[in-house]
Formats: sequence, structure tokens, C-alpha cells
Amino acid sequence: MLHLCEEAPPIEHAPERRLRVAVVTETWPPEVNGVAMTIHRLVAWLGRRHRVTLIRLRQGHADQGTAIPGVDTLLLPSVPLPRYHELRMGLPSVGRLRKLWRARRPDVVHVITEGPLGWSAVRAANALGIPVISDFHTNFHQYTAHYGMGLFKPVALRYLRNLHNRTLLTLVPTRTLAEGMTRQGFERMDVLARGVDTELFHPDHRRSALRASWGVKPDDPVLLMVSRIAPEKNLPLALQAYERARERVPGARMVIVGDGPARASTAAAHPDIHFAGMRTGRSLAEHYASADIFVFPSLSETFGNVTLEAMASGLAVVAFDYAAAREHIIGSRTGRTVACGDDRGFVEAVAELAGDRLQTNRLATAARERALEIDWSRICERYEAFLEQCLETDHG
Repeated sequence: MLHLCEEAPPIEHAPERRLRVAVVTETWPPEVNGVAMTIHRLVAWLGRRHRVTLIRLRQGHADQGTAIPGVDTLLLPSVPLPRYHELRMGLPSVGRLRKLWRARRPDVVHVITEGPLGWSAVRAANALGIPVISDFHTNFHQYTAHYGMGLFKPVALRYLRNLHNRTLLTLVPTRTLAEGMTRQGFERMDVLARGVDTELFHPDHRRSALRASWGVKPDDPVLLMVSRIAPEKNLPLALQAYERARERVPGARMVIVGDGPARASTAAAHPDIHFAGMRTGRSLAEHYASADIFVFPSLSETFGNVTLEAMASGLAVVAFDYAAAREHIIGSRTGRTVACGDDRGFVEAVAELAGDRLQTNRLATAARERALEIDWSRICERYEAFLEQCLETDHG
């Protein structure tokens, strides 16, 4: 039996046998979010060592999903997510998955997302006696309050708990999240951390021309937020922090990278803020590195990959003390964390850094050093070990 946060040994050699792994997800690149990025990296690595079938949603009529050589892909129908139409969710597909897995039985099924397709995969795998593990990436039950559906939070939490407790193991990105979910009745939790691409996200991508296009002088601080522009991301607090920073340093500027349902209204109300839209790859890396202070006010994350990307890019990060920030911002050496709910402390921390170039630079250097310690290869090896342990547990 796997225990909470038990250390799975890394595997540095070729696997003893090639597993047949079915990975089921309702998000996939080119969709831009931490879940899509993480699972793409894990599947690409796993596909070089095992026989992997990726089961994902068709992303609209002209699917642009990223292909991985050597990984078979099955596309299933999808519909727009209610009240968030740029995202899509799957449809119930229990019968189709049971038929598929009877014909080509996988050794293990990994369910990444908890929508109708994910639930269907858990039911189909359970019915056929196939070992299944799951991921918990997004606090959907917390999002209900931000979309006027707070009464449904207990229902959403019960749905998630029932789904995950039907699997042999649920992987989460932090120890704190595993412990919190265990208190809420989730069973068999363990931690699979996140890594960061320190070659892509690098201070060397700082561009003076890009900063000039934002209307800042060389020594003016730039506050950056990279996020979906949506109610659950606590954007009003970032705007408060920006206003306070400008009181201290009139030349301070704020840049927001991302898109979402609240972008148009926020941009109309704040013409002094530069909205850069959705950015990926090298352009995203240049936006990170060309800023100075990363402002991350969200309280709805399970992890927050953007925190690691900002640290790797050499930014001083201000975030609440949970998720990735709790894992990787050590004391006040690699960034600034504020107790969850301390809005005033958050605003003042951002303003203090905006007015203190030396402290900002010191935190930025230490953040980059910390990011260099987070190696994706070991995380992928730990993932493989979890798959193999689940097979041993199921057969035991």
C-alpha cells in the first residue's frame, strides 16, 4: 500500500518492462495552463520508455493539439465549458472506453482531469479491473464561489472526493495540498512535484526594447502578473498592490500576460496597465525576464507553475504562503510570502520591493538559484515509479 508522501525511488536505468499506459486528459497543448504543460512533459518522457495511448478531447473543429512521436492519440468529442467558453470539457464515454480497453487492455490508466471524460475513465477502468491512478490539479470546488455558484461547493467537493477515492492513488503537486485533502476525506494521496524549464525561462531573455515598449525607464520597476484573467485569480488585489507601488515609485508599471473572461472589463477600467494577451514560448520567457517583480495574488491554486517560471526568469516573487510559493520560497531569501488572507501585507510587500532595487535584485538572484535545483528528469522518474508501484499494489 502506498502511504502519504512516501518517497518513491528514482529509476535511472531503462525500465525492466514496457508498460501499456493510457493517459486520459481534458486539457492539452496548445491550451495554455499548468496542467497541460505538466502532462505534456510527463507523456513525452513516458512515451520514450513505454507504450502510451493519449486519450484527450478534440479541441474544436480544427484540432491543433500537439502530437508526440511514438504516442498513440485518440480524440473524443468535447463541448465548451459553461461560463468559460474558451475551455472545453469531455462527454460521458464509459461505453466507448470499456470497448477500447477490452480490445487493447492497458496495464494502468492515469486520469489527469476530473470532468465527464475523467469520470468515465475511472468507471471504465474500475469495471474492467484495470489499475487506475488520478491527478488533482485544480480546485474546481473553490471556483464555485467566484462564479456565483457557492451553494454547489459541497456538491463539487463530494464529486471530486468520490472520483479520486475510486482510484489506487491520487497525485498532487505539494505536501500541503495532500495533507489538506486527506483532512477532507480524500484517500491514498502522494506528491508528484512540478519542475521548470530553466533554459527557456532565463534572465538572459530580458529585453530593453520590450521594456521601452511598455513605457518604462531603465530603473523603473515593472510588476508582472501571468494568469488567466478571471475572478478566481484575485486580480483586484494585484491592482491594489500596483496602485500602492506607484505611490512609492511613480514610474512603476504593471504588465499582465494572459487572457480570460475578465480581460475586457479590467483593461477598460485600467488603461494605464499593459495587457500583453496570451504569450507562449520565447515571447512568454521574454516578458517574464523583462519584468522585475512577480505579483501573484491567487488563492485558488493547487500549485501555480507560474511561480517557478518567474523564479527561473530571475524575478522577485510576492505570493501568498501556500502551493508553489510555500514549497520553494524559503524564508525571505528566495522571495516574499504573505499569510493567506493578509491582503494588506501583500500590498505592502509589493510596494516595498518596488521601492527597493537592491532587495529586489537580491531576491531575484536567489530565486534563480532555487529554480535550478528543480530537475524535471527526477520528477519524471518518480512518476514512472508511481505507475510501477500501483501495479505491484494492485497485484498484491
